Amino acid sequence: MSMPAERVADTAEAEGEEVRVPGRWSGVLYEVLRTPRVLFGAALLLALVIAAWVGPLLSPWDFAETDIIARREPPSAEHWFGTDSIGRDTFTQTMVGLQKSIIIGLLAAILTTAIAAVVGAFAGYFLGATDRVLMWITDLALVLPNFLILAILYPALRGKGWLVFVILLAALAWMVTAKMVRGMTISLKEREYVLAARYMGVSHHRIIFRHILPNMSSLLIVDATINVSAAIIAETSLSYFGFGVQPPDVSLGSLIADGSTQSLAFPWTFWFCTGLLVVLVMAVNLIGDGLRDALDPQSKRRS
Repeated sequence: MSMPAERVADTAEAEGEEVRVPGRWSGVLYEVLRTPRVLFGAALLLALVIAAWVGPLLSPWDFAETDIIARREPPSAEHWFGTDSIGRDTFTQTMVGLQKSIIIGLLAAILTTAIAAVVGAFAGYFLGATDRVLMWITDLALVLPNFLILAILYPALRGKGWLVFVILLAALAWMVTAKMVRGMTISLKEREYVLAARYMGVSHHRIIFRHILPNMSSLLIVDATINVSAAIIAETSLSYFGFGVQPPDVSLGSLIADGSTQSLAFPWTFWFCTGLLVVLVMAVNLIGDGLRDALDPQSKRRS
């Protein structure tokens, strides 16, 4: 039977041995590695990433190459996922679309969490006029209809590239997390180590980025993971309605939009990309749920 960390430390101290108590992140890593759904989700995600980047290299067909004598052909040894209406290889198109959806999801999630962390931390730390202005902007962004904003801005942004689309996704999704970060910052700013840093003359910005934000890293990591799947779904939905990735680029959303019109007659143009989207979102959600349990000391698993 294993002994508690305190008893191990006492025993080793009595014997004159140097003791090294595992840190918090070591415990978190241990919890993550013993959570089956995290391992399963990570394995799925790794398999999708490998398929997305290695698949096009193994395919005998290039991304833009067309087979004019094999239009809307079902899956075969020559075209693994069949072909679309103009003879492009569906497998290569789907793998390239999977690449773009993964990249958009990751970048949008990181940018969303970064904006939320900065806005919430500054509002909660400085309070007063800074808090009122930032929270007014946050509340305004919360009540504005995102789809309407996209419909208004889309004509001006069309053709600017998918990175602009990533920035737009992040600009419309940071508000709820910012309010959570603000509340945690108000609590953390009264801790002893923050007060000590203030008395030592450490600048406010340094306190925020070196002491406050690192101490809410658990929330930010889980939030970023959840935002990945949210961004992927948002990108898919907007691309389906024509507001997302534009030709010649493709994403899972644009492929689903193209294939949905012929899903009954030519199902391979729709079901492969849709199935990969479901697996991708499920893998990210499994990782996010497991990280939440491992990083939350109040969760039932850790108690």
